[in-house]
Amino acid sequence: MAHILKRVLCVGVFICLGMVRALGASLSLPSTPYSYTVLDQDLSAALQEFGNNLNIKVNVSAEVKGRIRGRMPDLPPREFLERLTNLYNLQWYYDGLVLYISAAHEAQSRLIVLTPISFNAFKTALDAFNISDERYIVQPAPGDGLVLTSGPPRFIALVDQTLKGLVAEAQARRNPAAAEKPPRESVLMLFRGSSSMVIRDGRPESHYSSEVPHQDCIVREAGAGQK
Repeated sequence: MAHILKRVLCVGVFICLGMVRALGASLSLPSTPYSYTVLDQDLSAALQEFGNNLNIKVNVSAEVKGRIRGRMPDLPPREFLERLTNLYNLQWYYDGLVLYISAAHEAQSRLIVLTPISFNAFKTALDAFNISDERYIVQPAPGDGLVLTSGPPRFIALVDQTLKGLVAEAQARRNPAAAEKPPRESVLMLFRGSSSMVIRDGRPESHYSSEVPHQDCIVREAGAGQK
């Protein structure tokens, strides 16, 4: 019985960890009510003030429009944020540093080609970087070669960056950079009368004399490794 209970507890821990990872970066907000009195204020300004009061960096899209009229109820900060999100048709995403708030119509949907990355590797990376968010879609298409992703702009941007990083890493593993070839030497043979001079990489190297006269000329010899 003890062994069975232990296995059940382990499974429960893994499920809880999976739920935490699925929520992406944790937005830590206090549980105490957030009192915010406003009679008539621009929605974007109210959201910026929300971040200032809670010491959170907030990026509000220029597409977020509207005004708050009337007193807002005292709610815990997360419920306050969700209330504004629902009332004004917004989306929010926290990347661990900045709380991004955008209008719902800014949401993007994309079909992503995974090759040569598998969906499991892609999803594992998104989870490891706390990018995954259960509110937004990362769904494989049949065949494991395409993924449909949908969500606010910041979420989509991080998904794209993750894929590009994985593809670059895979290509680097498959095609390691070839060792740089040594530069070719520049070798000239200068004939002047019965004398000749070897000039290597622009520097005189040696003189030769011959009883057979030569016309003045310059002959370029093959560089190192050159046929």
